[in-house]
Amino acid sequence: MRILLINPNTTPAVTDLVAAHAGALAPPGVRIDAVTGRFGARYISSRAAAAVAGHAALDALAEHGADQDAVCLACFGDPGLLALKEMSPVPVVGMAEASCQAAAGLADRFAIVTGGVLWGPMLTEFVAALGLSDRLSGVHTVAPTGGEIARDPDGALDMLARACRDAAAAGAGAVVLGGAALAGLAGRIADRVPVPVLCSTGTAVEATIRAAAARSGPVARRAPPVEAIGLSQALTRALG
Repeated sequence: MRILLINPNTTPAVTDLVAAHAGALAPPGVRIDAVTGRFGARYISSRAAAAVAGHAALDALAEHGADQDAVCLACFGDPGLLALKEMSPVPVVGMAEASCQAAAGLADRFAIVTGGVLWGPMLTEFVAALGLSDRLSGVHTVAPTGGEIARDPDGALDMLARACRDAAAAGAGAVVLGGAALAGLAGRIADRVPVPVLCSTGTAVEATIRAAAARSGPVARRAPPVEAIGLSQALTRALG
């Protein structure tokens, strides 16, 4: 089984971090093919950066999607997720999508903790689009972006644990620690939080492997051909 892991920001170190975490979780026989966005923001922390990242994710799928069994969009907030699902011949699972659905399965109400203050309204809207607004107790952000946390994860642990405890105190029965750059940190703070803390990377990878195992054939293309200019050759062919 092959899983294409797309990191649509342009920081290879984040791709390496997520790929290492995914590889440690993957059972024997599962290969993780991780790719980094070819253009765009170093780390996604605004609507503009997320919009560009959606294009970068489609570009990566067009370039690297052949012979894959499923796709994991490894960016919390899932930029371009619906477009990827529309274009991909195999299942596509988003990191935020999978994590929110898993948290809703664990508790009546869940919260999200992530880095970067602009993600608060963006993720609130994302959860609403999933139809889970009534299950979300809140989005709790810390000031450093995920990219900054990735450069000093040890220094962020106390801050993240405190935010998770605040989320639990506000009524969350489970907390999603969201962000590709935060891969693996949930396990390091779980014993400091009175409710389950989900690692968004681990949750997404496990959901993607399940989706790949469950599929019985190619996914039907859901959109008519698109005539386009100025895109990569691979993406132009994929859209057309």
